[in-house]
Amino acid sequence: MGTNGPYIVFYVVAAVFVASSLIGRRTPLSTTLKMTLAWIGIFAVAFALFAFRNDFAWVGKRLWAEATGNPIVEGSTVKIPISEDGHYWVQARLNGQSVRFMVDSGASTTTIGRDTAATVGVAAEGQRVMVNTANGAAWMTQATADRLEVGTIVRSDFPVDISSQEDMNLLGMNFLSTLRGWRVEGNTLVLQP
Repeated sequence: MGTNGPYIVFYVVAAVFVASSLIGRRTPLSTTLKMTLAWIGIFAVAFALFAFRNDFAWVGKRLWAEATGNPIVEGSTVKIPISEDGHYWVQARLNGQSVRFMVDSGASTTTIGRDTAATVGVAAEGQRVMVNTANGAAWMTQATADRLEVGTIVRSDFPVDISSQEDMNLLGMNFLSTLRGWRVEGNTLVLQP
């Protein structure tokens, strides 16, 4: 029988059990066949659920990430699914407060709006600098956040720019460059601390 012996014995016993229960009821052949096909279907669905359990877990994590905006955490790796608008949005924590960021590899520095800065307690007391943005030149105030958390990735004394023009929060290259690696796999941004 080899290594498959126990499995073969189990399947034979299961088939005999189902067949004997159907035959013992003395039902018409057509009803017995229908019940047999139903049992085969039940076993096939149970086997498929067991065989693809890891894939179903991924689907559940993806649905949760879409519903909440939270990243998918697998070990120390953080995965961010692409949004309908084609950007990678992540619900992070800045100084302990939940803040929604767009990941922007074109931004040199992580930028938060002045309303966000006031909410999370980042003081706009640093030097004012002119920076080039996608919308043209803009004045920013340099500041430091005590703590930035993106899933399992934590950075302390993290430099940010505070924008006085809009309340868009961008997770820039000064965050991405602190990682061991980051890449896009299909429609998912993968961050490795």
